[in-house]
Amino acid sequence: MNILIVEDEPHVISILKRGLTEEGFETSVAPDAYIALDMVAAHSFSLIVLDIMLPGLNGLELCKQLKKIHPQIPIIMLTALGSTENIVTGLDNGADDYLVKPFKIAELSARIRMLLRRYSGFQQAEDLITIADLQMNLSAKSVKRAEQEITLTATEYRLLQFMAINKNKILSRIDILENVWDIDFNMGTNVVDVYVNYLRKKIDKPFSTNLIHTVVGLGYILKEK
Repeated sequence: MNILIVEDEPHVISILKRGLTEEGFETSVAPDAYIALDMVAAHSFSLIVLDIMLPGLNGLELCKQLKKIHPQIPIIMLTALGSTENIVTGLDNGADDYLVKPFKIAELSARIRMLLRRYSGFQQAEDLITIADLQMNLSAKSVKRAEQEITLTATEYRLLQFMAINKNKILSRIDILENVWDIDFNMGTNVVDVYVNYLRKKIDKPFSTNLIHTVVGLGYILKEK
């Protein structure tokens, strides 16, 4: 597994390279966004560890560009900012997970392995999932309801994908955090509720019946009426 580290601080690079190598990963380093884009175009990477604060093009914009070109590569974003607002901003730009500095290499490694397992599991899922008049094509990464195309952000798409693969199952907030973002942080955050609300506005609100349901005290479920 070759991990691309996009980071410009030498001491952080040293810690990441040494720690991830000890965890059994191969690592490559890009000190800025433009070199990272060139490296991703020329080489195959299993995952990208991306710092937000980069010289020139910042990590948020780089993440957005990388996900447009290579949506199959998971990205973990590193930052010193850990509020719900900052987490949502990172995820809206396509990040799969979000780790606040300072962090332990063991935690980063665990999140990397979980992300790699999750992407592998999604790739093995059926290509077309149907719930009532909602269709999700995993190969084309497209979503339709009542034959109308629905445009989702990268994070909204991952959330719907997880719910669709697990249709008719109650999913707790912890289930969603661990499988959509691989995030294990204070459950006081409302990031799951924020994104479920985003999805409802696009998947349910314009149509006559709701598919996303709240199960009080337990979580959410995607199912027919």
